[in-house]
Order: sequence, then C-alpha cells, then structure tokens
Amino acid sequence: MSTAPRADPVEDYLATLTTSLHGPARAKAAMMREVRDGLVDAVEAQTRFGVPRAQAAHRAVLDFGTADELAPSFQRELTIAQTRRTARVAAVTVPVLVVCRFMVHVVARDPDWRLGALAVHLAAVATASGLLAVTALVATGPLTRLLPTPHRLPSAVAWTASAAAVGMALAAVALGVTSALSTDWPLTAFAGVLAIAAHGVVAASARECRRCVRAGAGCR
Repeated sequence: MSTAPRADPVEDYLATLTTSLHGPARAKAAMMREVRDGLVDAVEAQTRFGVPRAQAAHRAVLDFGTADELAPSFQRELTIAQTRRTARVAAVTVPVLVVCRFMVHVVARDPDWRLGALAVHLAAVATASGLLAVTALVATGPLTRLLPTPHRLPSAVAWTASAAAVGMALAAVALGVTSALSTDWPLTAFAGVLAIAAHGVVAASARECRRCVRAGAGCR
C-alpha cells in the first residue's frame, strides 16, 4: 500500500508567502528565490550536523519567521516596485494624452462643450500624471536613502494613472465617433487607436498598483 509523500515545510512556506504577496512578477520571483535560497542554506547547514532533513526544514522555517510576520515588509517592497513601474508607464503615456488633447481640440472646432471639456480634462490629467510620475520616481529612487517614501504615494500614483486611463478611453471613444465627420479623419483615427493601446497599458499597470496598495493595507 503506497503512502502519500510528506509535505515539504519549505515548499509549503514558500507557497503560502507567494500567495499572500502581490507585485511585479519579476520582482516577486527574485524575492522568492532569495527566500528559497536562504531556507535551503539553513536546512543544509543543519543536515550537515546530522539533523534529519524534515526536522531541519521545520527548524529553518521557524527560525525564518512566519509568512504573516514577513509579508508586510515584503509587500511594501513589491508595492514600491509596482509604483515605480506605474509611474514610468504614466510618464511615457503623457505624450499620448497631449496628442489626444490636441486632436480632441481639433475635432471640437465647432463649439461642442462636451469635447471641449474632455480636452481640458486630458490636459489636466496629462499635467498631473507627468508631475506625479517624476515625483514618484525620485521619491522611490535614490532619495529613499535620505527620506522614507511617502505613505500615500503608491495610492496617489495608482489613482492618477487610473484617471489617465479613463481619459484615454474617453478620448478614444470621442475620436472614433467623430473621426468620420472630421476633415483630419486619418490622423484623428490614428490618435484614437493610439489612445486605445495606451489605455490598455496604463489601466493594467494602475490596476496592479491598486491591488498592491490593498494588499499592503491588508498586511498591517
């Protein structure tokens, strides 16, 4: 009669910790590799002194600290990494917002207050996104050696990027609907396609940033 293989405490620990964390896949994978290497080294150090491997694995996990104890600090690190990624995406897409604002303004030559309001919204979001992106990259970069990262900065970046994504979606719809009536319809249509593509990238990054912020709040 065959017996089920024994669970590996190290693998169970890594699985629990991995499930509780959210952030950029590459940064998270690198973090888990470091944890695994540390646990494996601890297990091997004990087995060299004759400690059975199962017992050595249990000891290594206990000495390392529970997943609940380590998750908050690990999640903060991943949240900062995702904040920087979202800030970079927002900075790169500012020119897209500017182009969309210009094209919406061109389309709104006939006084349409809706398109005019959208153009103003895009200009405001572009300015806010650019300023906040630069601030976030500076605050989460070398400046962290001197000052702590502002607590609400990840949330501010996430929601500003979300506003930029919404603005680009609205611009894409407006440009798509009105491109047939515009004399510059090829350029207008191209701007709409560009807005759709940028919306997808920014929205995905902003959504992951919000997820990291919520995960960090849940780890406190």
